[in-house]
Amino acid sequence: MSELVDQIGIGKRFFLIAGNCVVEDEATSLETARYLKKLCEQYQLPLVYKSSFRKANRLSGESFSSIGDQAALDILAKIKRDLQLPLLTDIHETGDIPQTGHIDILQIPAFLCRQTGLIQAAAATRKWVNIKKGQFMAPENMEQAASKAAILNHNRVMLTERGTTFGYNNLIVDFRSLVIMKRFGHPVVFDATHSVQRPGGLGGSSGGDREYIIPLAKAAAAVGIDGLFVETHPDPSKARSDAASQLALAEMPTLLDSVLRIIRH
Repeated sequence: MSELVDQIGIGKRFFLIAGNCVVEDEATSLETARYLKKLCEQYQLPLVYKSSFRKANRLSGESFSSIGDQAALDILAKIKRDLQLPLLTDIHETGDIPQTGHIDILQIPAFLCRQTGLIQAAAATRKWVNIKKGQFMAPENMEQAASKAAILNHNRVMLTERGTTFGYNNLIVDFRSLVIMKRFGHPVVFDATHSVQRPGGLGGSSGGDREYIIPLAKAAAAVGIDGLFVETHPDPSKARSDAASQLALAEMPTLLDSVLRIIRH
């Protein structure tokens, strides 16, 4: 697992971060992780399994958040142990960090990308930290966010583009951001699924335009990225979080075919 994480970096192997938006139950998580592992082995593609143990950024207080922190983290630990996959999960406050010892990459959610204490506490673990660019942030400003972590964790920082607020209930991707953020000397990842969200677009929850996931991923690959981030689910219509913007597992081969054809041309 550590060997896979060590492959992350500028000029190293293109990698995939993928999994369910949030840990829903053991069966769904294992089905997704097994499928992704087999698929990535076929493509000789390094895989980091992603799933949030808790979703703290919910529009409605009635929205699903977690099956319970410990239960979700135990499922992630099982995936790491049984499938030998490195893990990525969100943290939302410094108090989350002590319970994530088995997590390989700590992710700073977009809404929290300016939280200095959270970024520094994550970096103090010496693990990789993935900082998502806030929907409200100019890409130029992400250099400062990255520097908060890089000085503490030997430059193990990656930056992820996930769309920019474009009026109410909509996002747009400015692909210049990928070029700009690469200048900072950190791996740049494109989040193809959150970029098609329509935040709050369904009134009590977020909507999305799933049909644009693959076209935007191809465009990002053409511009130049180090890794791709995708939330995927066996049946997105039944997903308990971000149902409108997750990609069906069955569509992952089409996505990877399209993206890798550009990356490996």
